[in-house]
Amino acid sequence: MTEEFYYLIEEAEAGLRVDVYLSGKFPGISRSQVQRLIEDDRLLVNARRVKSSHKLKAGDEVEFELPPAVELKVEAENIPLEIIYQDEYLAVINKPVGLVVHPAPGNEHGTLVNALLYHLTDLSSVNGVIRPGIVHRIDKDTSGLLVIAKNDEAHQALSKQLADHSMTREYVALCEGLVKMDQGTIDAPIGRDPRNRLRMGIVPNGRRAVTHYTVQQRYQDMTLVRLRLETGRTHQIRVHMASIHHPVAADPVYGFKKQRVKYQGQMLHARLLGFLHPRDGQPMEFSVPVPEEFRLVLEKLAAEKAGRRV
Repeated sequence: MTEEFYYLIEEAEAGLRVDVYLSGKFPGISRSQVQRLIEDDRLLVNARRVKSSHKLKAGDEVEFELPPAVELKVEAENIPLEIIYQDEYLAVINKPVGLVVHPAPGNEHGTLVNALLYHLTDLSSVNGVIRPGIVHRIDKDTSGLLVIAKNDEAHQALSKQLADHSMTREYVALCEGLVKMDQGTIDAPIGRDPRNRLRMGIVPNGRRAVTHYTVQQRYQDMTLVRLRLETGRTHQIRVHMASIHHPVAADPVYGFKKQRVKYQGQMLHARLLGFLHPRDGQPMEFSVPVPEEFRLVLEKLAAEKAGRRV
């Protein structure tokens, strides 16, 4: 069944391209899909057809319709997967940089879920066919640990720990500049950036977000920090560190325009994960070192600080 939508553009949304605006309103819609809507005469601004680059003004009327959704069929794929631990209730995965966690329209293959369906015999059904077993996520270009639920009982127990903040999630990040305080807490609400709906930002009416950080190593002009999440908002660490003017290195969205290091993703790694086993409540904790490329960047920075040639 075709769905119809109507929006009146507010002052805070003025200046956005129509494709940026809609892909922000509907995270499942890509900018290329907006272009197809325009080509199919399914999207109008002030009752007129526009280009995807059209910039909206306050008071503009945006109307569009979405054709009936096509059900995604997720297939098992033989994608290499580092399984740190598994039993009949759960599995702990070390996700590499560049691997998307679950499929989405236009991106049905090559994800962690496709790999899980190949390597594991059972996955919980709590999140449906698109996200089987997925209790929590990390960004495509962030590496590190994820816990996967193999049945619904385990999924519900792990999700509860995630919701009440009893699950331990610790990250390590290389950040721009020299962080002065040896440790600190960033308590700032996060929501959609009103100036750019593709980004998250610190917004007064956002959801509460708390990140604790501890300096691990200072280099010449960069700092290695360990971070513990008290909450788990979208892009939380990346937004919070950017808000104190120490963005995660190599972050293309929240980082500096001129990056000081080259890396295949942002230099953020989920290094430690702790929770109570859903079967008997026994505490479990797992940790993995940073990827080899991450380690080599740190070695180079340490050598430069020591005045050695690299």
